[in-house]
Amino acid sequence: MELGFLKPLFARPGPWASVYIETTRATEDGAKVQELRERAIAGQLIDAGADAYTTRAVMDRLANEPVSGTPPGRAVFATGAEVVLDLPLAVPPPAGQATWSVLPRVAPLAGLRGDAPTCLVAYIDRTGADLELREGTRRAALGQANGKEGQGRGHRSIPADRHEWHYRNKVENTRNETADIIVDELVRQWPESGAELLILTGDPRERRAVHHRLPERILAVTVEAESGSRSAGASTAGLDREIAQACERFGQERLHRTLERFHIGRGKPGQHRESSVDTGPGDAAEGVPAVVDAARKHQVATLLLAPDASDGGRQVWIGPGVDEVAVQRGEARAMGVPRPEQARADDALLRAAAAADCDVLLVPEGMRGPAGGLGAVLRWTL
Repeated sequence: MELGFLKPLFARPGPWASVYIETTRATEDGAKVQELRERAIAGQLIDAGADAYTTRAVMDRLANEPVSGTPPGRAVFATGAEVVLDLPLAVPPPAGQATWSVLPRVAPLAGLRGDAPTCLVAYIDRTGADLELREGTRRAALGQANGKEGQGRGHRSIPADRHEWHYRNKVENTRNETADIIVDELVRQWPESGAELLILTGDPRERRAVHHRLPERILAVTVEAESGSRSAGASTAGLDREIAQACERFGQERLHRTLERFHIGRGKPGQHRESSVDTGPGDAAEGVPAVVDAARKHQVATLLLAPDASDGGRQVWIGPGVDEVAVQRGEARAMGVPRPEQARADDALLRAAAAADCDVLLVPEGMRGPAGGLGAVLRWTL
């Protein structure tokens, strides 16, 4: 999970109301059920000590949920009588949850928001390509890459004489030029799009021509889809299935690679390597003290978090700065924090990870991950 969307939460002081609520209305009494859910959320916030104005802001936001087209759940974060972030959830929360805490309660998002990679989709034909960005269920058009329209189109019959070679050569040159134009546009848009996976679909010959011209860094995360067409009104059902399968494979491969680096690079439980002699490409941290130390030094490349991690609920000491986090209160004061406050380790580490543009991967139950449920693959070691 990329964490950039969380940055608005950490730019403001708390305390925070954090709400996770199911929003499905599949039954005839769905509206009544939702009303009861919202009342329960209000009760939890009041019992936790949330101020009346922030509680009202949350309840007003929940009350405006549309009846149709709702996601399975929502996460709402509010402070100072204002809702700062309202997120759709790909998975409904197991039960309505509302907390009032110094930091927003963001750790559950790792398992509820979905971790599908952002995809750049190119619908290709012999005249160019339409580009689309997919982030979960959201889609946005990114424009077009247009080749030499009309040149080489169609399958008209030509005389079998000395001009035939020139005609076919012209068609092939036009196809190659169009492929080059599409590749140039993909390369230009790739960094700004934030995409992690490139999907090529459309006419088979043209998409292969594009595939063969891609630079290595993009080719490594490119998939060709057999379904899909640039034609207006074409069905997307088959393409949607192929993209979902490609995203699932991408996520599994990324998780396995990261866990392999973690297991190779970790030292003894609760420690990460301190000596430059004992380092390698997979250097890692495991346990709250080691991960907190790495986060404070901006060493974390990928934070690993297990569902219901026992270490996640441990209390750490934080200051207002995103990287002001320590295991001991005295340590936080030594860092220059005049009034350290306690917070959950998982939320404090996610705050630091978001500020440092780290990734977070959820380690599923049954898969061997960090002891205690918290670990990190490091960018660098001392």
